[in-house]
Amino acid sequence: MKTESQYFDEAISIQKYMNQMSTLREESLTVYLNFKMPLDGLIEQIADFGLKFLVITEDWCGDAMMITPIIRNIAEAAHIDTRVVLRDEDTSLIDRYLTNGGRAIPIVVILSEDGQILGKWGPRAPEVQQIVDELHAKLPDKNDPDYEKARATAIGSLRTRYAVDDTLWMFVYQSLKRTVQGLLRQ
Repeated sequence: MKTESQYFDEAISIQKYMNQMSTLREESLTVYLNFKMPLDGLIEQIADFGLKFLVITEDWCGDAMMITPIIRNIAEAAHIDTRVVLRDEDTSLIDRYLTNGGRAIPIVVILSEDGQILGKWGPRAPEVQQIVDELHAKLPDKNDPDYEKARATAIGSLRTRYAVDDTLWMFVYQSLKRTVQGLLRQ
């Protein structure tokens, strides 16, 4: 069985991943270019730890479309080597990081300089999860003939919001910040 460090060594850079995206690329680049890194000391705090980020994702995922560029901004500012593994190419890695039994993405595996697993973050900030939960609660029952149409409409509006709502971007940033800071205190 491959280790996370081996997956990291074989993965592509986050920059290459975003450049190769075939779905939601424009939206993801919009987030990347418009996200404003807070001047809260996080970058200075984590820059010297030799962290590595291994992101498990897919370019069709709306959550990943918003979250991956925020991770990239943090990684570039703090000089954290960040690589991407596609979830669907080899599910044995994501199966180590299931969310409520599912293969939710993106997942950020946080590694030390020597490849040891320090922890993980994802698939969403708690505040974003609450928005998603509220959206799902408003959908008709899955057996309702209007369910698929209502679900598609909800997902579309959520993706649009992900691409433009910097409040959601800050929820992601703050959540990842709390996770990384907590791991570094251990």
